[in-house]
Amino acid sequence: MKTIDKNVVMLGWVSFFTDMATAMINPILPIFVVTVLHEGMDKLGIIVAIATFVSYVLRLLSGYISDRYGIVKPLVVGGYALSAISKPLIGFTHGYKSIAGLKALERLGKGLRSAPKDLMIAHYSKERSSGRTFGFHKTLDIGGELSGTLLLLGLLYFLGESENMIRNIFFATLIPGLIGLFIIVFFVKDVPRKKVQKSKRFMLTKRDRSTIRSLFFYFFFLLFIFSDAFFTMQAKDVGIATVAVPLLFVVSTGVQTLTSYLFGVWIDRVGAEKILAFAYLCGAAAQVLLYLQKPLFTWFSYAFLGLFTVASLNANRSLIAQRADNRGSVYGVFYASIAFFGAAGAYISGMIWEHLGIHSALLFGLAGTSLMALLYLVSGSHRNE
Repeated sequence: MKTIDKNVVMLGWVSFFTDMATAMINPILPIFVVTVLHEGMDKLGIIVAIATFVSYVLRLLSGYISDRYGIVKPLVVGGYALSAISKPLIGFTHGYKSIAGLKALERLGKGLRSAPKDLMIAHYSKERSSGRTFGFHKTLDIGGELSGTLLLLGLLYFLGESENMIRNIFFATLIPGLIGLFIIVFFVKDVPRKKVQKSKRFMLTKRDRSTIRSLFFYFFFLLFIFSDAFFTMQAKDVGIATVAVPLLFVVSTGVQTLTSYLFGVWIDRVGAEKILAFAYLCGAAAQVLLYLQKPLFTWFSYAFLGLFTVASLNANRSLIAQRADNRGSVYGVFYASIAFFGAAGAYISGMIWEHLGIHSALLFGLAGTSLMALLYLVSGSHRNE
């Protein structure tokens, strides 16, 4: 880890505190919507879909601006500021529409910062060590999630699960959010600004387009795998208590924290494609375990979800760093497509769950992820170097 640039370390701490705030609300937000506010699963699906989808244009735009005009750090700062402000405001909400609006604002912040932030990480990566660098950053990122989830668990266990307590937890996310914002403003150096050639038309290169095409298998996989919110409601459906739900997230984030840097090392050694094959198998396994509808299997499903999440993200982010010429724009397409396909999947799963039942929604996820994992293995993509 001595090869990790200090700017990447500071960006890791920014993500640590921002994701701590996010993890303090993610496990309880679906329960708040469905149980406290008495909205249906279809409304939860709409919230997830809107929150995921609304940022896609901004992700594309922020990546383009970073490449075309050399504006990087201001976009990252603005993105973290939006996220820090929007989360606490959820504590004032009383309906799914206002929650959807605030989640959309929070996702706008993520959309604004995601591509430029990865561009900064890629810029500060040493030669032939992009996997390790992204793996290290993701370790701090997920460490923040783990810390936030443990903090949430303690608050629910010792102070109760009342509506008032849940709202106070939303308010409390302002503190880590502002800490992360302070670090990015004062301790992270901007990347050197490109000279703008106004007369030259900006275009994606052949390498950029080829890199984007290689990402589409991952995007389609996201159409079928359940989001965190649906994992949470499945846990409630099989009888896992609300106070224990944060522990499920501890399982997922703990697995990611322990394996993120290792996956980065393996990506540099064996290639991103082989790690992606492993990730897809883990994602399919997570859906299989959910489909069995047993509390014990649900605990294991969160572990496999963690493996899928960290392995696939690290592999794809490293792949872009290695192959793309206009990294900011390609990262923008990457995150925009994650938002689009994730939103579509959440909407479809929510509608199936509400109108056809949980069994049909679980079958949709199981069949889709299993088919995609099988197709990836049969296609031989994982043998490419």
